[in-house]
Amino acid sequence: MAIFIDFDFIALLQAIPNWHLVVLFIAGMTAFIISTISGGGGAILLIPGTSWMLGAAVAAPIINLGTFLSNTSRLYLFWNDIDWSLTKYYVPSAMIGTWLAALLFSRLNAEWIQLLVGAFLVSTIFQYKFGKVAKTFDMPKVGFIPLGFAIAFMSTLVGGLGPILNPFYMNAGLEKENLIATKTANSFFMGMVQVASYSFFNVLTAKLWVYGLILGLGAVVGNIIGKRFLAGMSIGQFRVMLLLLMVISGLIMIIRNIEVLF
Repeated sequence: MAIFIDFDFIALLQAIPNWHLVVLFIAGMTAFIISTISGGGGAILLIPGTSWMLGAAVAAPIINLGTFLSNTSRLYLFWNDIDWSLTKYYVPSAMIGTWLAALLFSRLNAEWIQLLVGAFLVSTIFQYKFGKVAKTFDMPKVGFIPLGFAIAFMSTLVGGLGPILNPFYMNAGLEKENLIATKTANSFFMGMVQVASYSFFNVLTAKLWVYGLILGLGAVVGNIIGKRFLAGMSIGQFRVMLLLLMVISGLIMIIRNIEVLF
């Protein structure tokens, strides 16, 4: 079996245009350098280019597989900074939200959800007064139970919504490495459910596995480089980068979905 898989993987690599592989690797590396130093959003940054190059219908499974591989390496890099006491509140309810959203996927209008999320993300730069404010409200850890359910539910319907969690992590008192590490741990467990679901429903074909693996390999390199940059940043600089990423992600969501709806 192993020999067959190795041979098939090599054959697929040879059949795929080289420029696809190069672009995916560079895109994954670049997006996750930015993601590491700005608290997430790598998946959202990859959506436009991946959709253009490979098609919107296959962009989500490719990006989610690449992101899952990225989170595996990031989990190792930031292991000592994870706030497990928060993760235990977030993950169980998030898994429930993921499966429930899968059942309702075809019945809800996801574009309106993305518009609302986009508007919320853009508003954060004003809520935090352009990075001058550390917290805008107190976020108790128990609040991550309903938050995990809601974000996982919406994320399953519309794709990556990583940046929307940042304000809640910030208001729970997490900064820099703690924020990225805890968010990565939560995303990792959700990624396990996503990849298992894609595999169960035969969404991930052999070709998409190759694309996702190449994207993920680039993302792993991006995580390593990004962590070096992060170590030299102050908390204030990190907060500004976090806000910029949220605003950019929000604008991308708004523009993409206004085009679809109107």
